Amino acid sequence: MNDTATLTRPAAPTKTEHFDVLIVGAGISGVGGAYHLTKQCTGMSFVVLETQESFGGTWITHRFPGIRSDSDLYTFGYRFKPWTGAPIATAAEILSYMGEVIEENDLGRHIRYRHKIERASWSSDVALWTIEATRGDTGETVRFTTNFLWMCQGYYRHSEGYTPEWDGMANFKGRIVHPQSWPEDLDYKGKNVIVIGSGATAATIVPAMAADCAHITMLQRSPTYFRTGRNAIAIADELRALDIDETWIHEIVRRKILHDQAVFTERTFNEPETVKQELLAGVRAWLGSDYDVDTHFTPRYRPWRQRLAFIPDGDLFQGIATGRASVVTDEIERFVETGILLKSGKLLKADIIVTATGFNLNALGDIAFTIDGDPLIFADTVTYRGMMFTGVPNMAWVFGYFRASWTLRSDLVADFVCRLLNHMKRKGARKVTPALRPEDKDMPLLPWIDPESFNPGYLMRGMHLLPKRGDKPEWQHTQDYWNEKDELPAINLDDRAFVYE
Repeated sequence: MNDTATLTRPAAPTKTEHFDVLIVGAGISGVGGAYHLTKQCTGMSFVVLETQESFGGTWITHRFPGIRSDSDLYTFGYRFKPWTGAPIATAAEILSYMGEVIEENDLGRHIRYRHKIERASWSSDVALWTIEATRGDTGETVRFTTNFLWMCQGYYRHSEGYTPEWDGMANFKGRIVHPQSWPEDLDYKGKNVIVIGSGATAATIVPAMAADCAHITMLQRSPTYFRTGRNAIAIADELRALDIDETWIHEIVRRKILHDQAVFTERTFNEPETVKQELLAGVRAWLGSDYDVDTHFTPRYRPWRQRLAFIPDGDLFQGIATGRASVVTDEIERFVETGILLKSGKLLKADIIVTATGFNLNALGDIAFTIDGDPLIFADTVTYRGMMFTGVPNMAWVFGYFRASWTLRSDLVADFVCRLLNHMKRKGARKVTPALRPEDKDMPLLPWIDPESFNPGYLMRGMHLLPKRGDKPEWQHTQDYWNEKDELPAINLDDRAFVYE
């Protein structure tokens, strides 16, 4: 046997801890799930395992300049914790808010940081999941068993972002940076910067860096729709002026935003051209009638077929209007020593290139799953309402909304999980597994989401990794909060889609 291999193999765990529930991830969903367990499943033991050194998930993974939410915090925040700041919040403000939730509800004692889960194995013989994790601080392997596994780790790989391979990248003499791994020592003062991409990340980085760069260019292959407006909610300000309780303000503003979002989303389907012209008019109001909005800010798809980012106080457009920032719509031919050569023949010079090109879909957190010794092939399962999966026992997954705030669904899923756990306890069931019912046997199986409805690049690249959906509401993630808020609480837990043992 090779001595080196022996020395580098992780030590066998010395003990196994058991919990009724194990939550994967201490991001917005995991912290919310922990809160709901304490309130709805009192007496159940649980632990939260988090790979990173602190809570926050995406809000500590991303540390690029200006990082902020692209959803309002009245709906991205938890329903149980009033938000009192500006609706579009910085990462620091969101982390502070989450920290308050953890402190106020004594959740910190349940969270284990620097615990990277390597393997998750289900055994029907004992009706338990066995979890093996590596501790980042000591390198030792630790083991847990749990009755129920709650996947709150998100849907992208936190360790690395997605960067396409362009010809000539090795020839570029400057620095190439992905926003997901932003270097702390990056000095961009007085430099020429190119940001490749046109989504919310690019639209955040450009105005945040514009004041310090010599010039910053947003290079996009195709445009994105943006909404503009004040980073304030008028009704919230009015209610605060009347000294209304913050809990009331939170609920009133939350309901108004959700109503307005529902109306807007319906209009994008029923009158897409009208909505398109309204969005473009918002851009022209900042950039003027002479700016080429048709080329740089008019997408080829209808509104809301991809994520629609909010630009608070028009900051992206302010930078363009002053000349400190510019937008180039073209395709990359290759990288050269001094920048990027475009297919049009134009050369964009740069000292720094930021690849705001998205992330890698990562459905199960790079965890090796087995069920009774067989590897779990996630793409062979069928999803039950985007929360559970056929043939996968005692496991729930949080996947939020594209057209509404992620946390809206994490709260709904938490209610479902807690209700399911309490139902199993009353029934004396140790195991629940989703299964297609007799009436579902001939149901057509389709991709996770209809590309005609929503088709961002990261989802299209990773669709083959995701479970299938059916053509019935029970067997798909509808992405429709406005129906799910009524449908999910009404799920019949004794439906034949749930097999208890």
